[in-house]
Amino acid sequence: DYSIRYKIPFLSISKSGGVRLMESTVGLMQMAKISLKISQLLKKKIPYISLLTDPTTGGVTSSFAMLGDFNIAEPNALIGFAGPKVINEIFKKNMFKDFQTSEFLFKNGFLDFLVDRRLLKSRISLLLKIL
Repeated sequence: DYSIRYKIPFLSISKSGGVRLMESTVGLMQMAKISLKISQLLKKKIPYISLLTDPTTGGVTSSFAMLGDFNIAEPNALIGFAGPKVINEIFKKNMFKDFQTSEFLFKNGFLDFLVDRRLLKSRISLLLKIL
């Protein structure tokens, strides 16, 4: 609510293995509530910056982590809906080498920036100044 009230950009940092089975409905409802707040930012024209770290998987990736006006990830981060072991078991074959990496997502247009963790403060500061 702070971002909406004062119209400042909102930054989220995601690092998650997804919603656990024991969290069930409660975890899914939390993701829905966060996604709703992000839609309120959009309506108020308040930028939402999403920073994805290693690993960001599961429902977090399929909901609020990829909804940013700017999606930023650190290099070599694992980002996807399911982990590589699960994907390999489902398809009964090994996926290609950079599958579910931040580099693959950047190359295919899902991420706006890849930024080394040591440079994050200066890069995000610059982005906020531009906004």
